[in-house]
Amino acid sequence: MTQARRRIVLVGASGVFGRRLAAMIARWPDVVLVLAARNTPPLEALAATLGKTKPAAKIEVARLDRLDPKGLAALAPWAVFDAAGPFQGQDHAFPRAVLKAGAHYVDLADARDFVGGFEAALDDQARAAGRWAITGASSTPALSHAALDAMTVGWTQIDRVEAAISPGARAPRGLSVIRALLAWAGGPVRLFTEGHWTTLPGWSRPRRMPFPGLGLRWTSLAETPDLDLLPARFHARREATFRAGLELPVLHLGLWALSFLRRARLVRSLEPLAVVLGEAAGLVAPLGSDRGGMVVHAEGLDADGARRLARWSLCAEAGAGPNTPAAPAAAILRALVDGRLAAPPRAAPCVGLLSLDALLDPLRDLPIRTQLESQRPDTAGLFPRLLGDAWAALPPAVRHAHAGTEVVTLTGRARGRGAPGLASLVRRLQGMPPAGVHATTVTIAPDGASERWTRRFGTRTFGSVITPVRDDPWAFEETVALLTFRFTAAPYPGGFSWTFEGWRLGPIPLPRAWAPRTRARTFSRNGVYRFRVLVAHRWLGVIFGYAGRLSSPSTASELEKSADHTPLSLS
Repeated sequence: MTQARRRIVLVGASGVFGRRLAAMIARWPDVVLVLAARNTPPLEALAATLGKTKPAAKIEVARLDRLDPKGLAALAPWAVFDAAGPFQGQDHAFPRAVLKAGAHYVDLADARDFVGGFEAALDDQARAAGRWAITGASSTPALSHAALDAMTVGWTQIDRVEAAISPGARAPRGLSVIRALLAWAGGPVRLFTEGHWTTLPGWSRPRRMPFPGLGLRWTSLAETPDLDLLPARFHARREATFRAGLELPVLHLGLWALSFLRRARLVRSLEPLAVVLGEAAGLVAPLGSDRGGMVVHAEGLDADGARRLARWSLCAEAGAGPNTPAAPAAAILRALVDGRLAAPPRAAPCVGLLSLDALLDPLRDLPIRTQLESQRPDTAGLFPRLLGDAWAALPPAVRHAHAGTEVVTLTGRARGRGAPGLASLVRRLQGMPPAGVHATTVTIAPDGASERWTRRFGTRTFGSVITPVRDDPWAFEETVALLTFRFTAAPYPGGFSWTFEGWRLGPIPLPRAWAPRTRARTFSRNGVYRFRVLVAHRWLGVIFGYAGRLSSPSTASELEKSADHTPLSLS
């Protein structure tokens, strides 16, 4: 006998995150998705939009006010998801009403007071009803905790954890999200830092942080449930914090300046400015991007008692960022439908219930990429440290060239190319090779923590200095004359690639939008060390590109005898 479809009531379905969650649930053939909110016209428009995608779920529309849910029982819900918000200052009356109606309850609350009191307020009722009540099925705390669970497996000690989130400036801004931010900006925030509990103003301590794939962005102290849950669950000895940022410095630092009005007690809250500030953010949004991200850091001791750093990051492209908070929500609801949550049902924050992979599964078809990195910061050599656990898997030829503990000289040949005109002048001034195939020598000379690279292409010489970034253990910089380019290293088949993160002229940061597109890879094929570099600019075309095969002098004859006779390619 076929099981009846589960009725899932999605409250706040027409909001920024509700719409994304609705699209995810609409793919499920075993549910009835009831789109609910106070106003039905936006719901009907959403239902029509979902209808064009040929949804597998049955779609219904219903009017429901979470603050006065009189009609909830009539909807016969199996589960209710609250995506309405804001949750700051709200009591737990609505989840109580959901449990009373005999349904599971889930939300994406990021309000510290709401999540902090959730279990005490609802656990007895949830257990008695045999239903789950789950709060915080969103980026924080669900994703941040799942990432830390994956990053710190086997660790014997955790010293510091930090999470941060930064949406793109062009991401849609729901009024409830803006109100939630302004509710605590400038107000007192209690957190565990420098080994003890203290109180600091919300949105204070502005600091530029690296977000892999996005570069450096401003972040500040944020009030989230993680400020309580991270210390309680991971027992960090030194620090457990959460930060948030706005992509455009004018917005981020502008809000930081406004927060002083509350810090000086000139206003009780910035929340009344929500509409005005939302409109202002919309006016300058075209100056930013539709790319957002999240990053989670951990420091501690691994299973061998060695110092260990770990980082998990998420980078969302092409406006996909607002789907990220909806993914844990969809994953939890799907696990409820499938009966995959461990019994008995209870009231709990959304931490430790599903794995990181399970929470991210709803994002698999979107332009969103994640990566988890781990390293021992005391490792000798720049690239062995940067690549961490991935270093040992690299081919011998790559490890020999980039061990970073002694001078290495490699010889072979390389093919160069580039655009004419100004790009050609740039190549000549910097010693880049002209078009054609050239005898090539590359010398990598470690100098403390840095490396000096000297490349000779025929009669031309091109030099640069590669150094670790002082305030970012995952990045390195290459300096050529007055320009410095910031990169991270990532595993690549048979080797590793350089991922561009930013650039500067002397000490002056330059906009990423003005930067040349850079692609650099070093790898081994058939035992032969190979490299490919391509630097292009939308105004100049290909500034320079070169690809080559190299070996150490002692094995130069072996290179000539190698069966690897594929042509040098810059593709």
